[in-house]
Amino acid sequence: MGSPSFSLCVYCGSRPGVDTAFAKAALTVGQWIGERGGRLVYGGGRNGLMGLVADATLAAGGTVLGIIPQALVEREWAHTACTELVVVNTMHERKQRMADAADAFVALPGGIGTFEEFFEAWTWRQLGYHDKPVGLLNVAGYYDSLSAFLAQTVASGFMNDWQMDLIRVGCDPYHLLPALVQDAGLSPAARTELM
Repeated sequence: MGSPSFSLCVYCGSRPGVDTAFAKAALTVGQWIGERGGRLVYGGGRNGLMGLVADATLAAGGTVLGIIPQALVEREWAHTACTELVVVNTMHERKQRMADAADAFVALPGGIGTFEEFFEAWTWRQLGYHDKPVGLLNVAGYYDSLSAFLAQTVASGFMNDWQMDLIRVGCDPYHLLPALVQDAGLSPAARTELM
């Protein structure tokens, strides 16, 4: 298998959530990555949305790089079917390795870990530690309240519009994912294949 056409880092829950739309979105994202010859970069777990997006990527012909700390191998049930599963010592190392391996980032529904990873990728972009696209997939209105709160932070003077412009928020993975990967600076030929 040749090198992937792109690497997309997906942050998402290690639980499935209560709305079946969350699982459907994870499967759609994984299938989209795999069908386009891409590589999923994610936290290496097999439970919840994490496992679904990995399984869907593999089933659609993509590759999967899972990165998981040793302390979470049993708690998150490391996904041994990953194309490559890297076990690291700390969460900091996990997040740095994921960021280094990715061309772009997207957060699906999830809990506190997903929030933390999304905000860190966004913060690192704001500070110039990377210039990779960062997206938020708002499945079934899951992130509506967060989006409203972020607008409030701008109105309250704690953020500026240019910081909001550093992220893409969308409800449709078939629009959001190509935009993120294209923003990553792929060649025109590769961009055509993503649509």
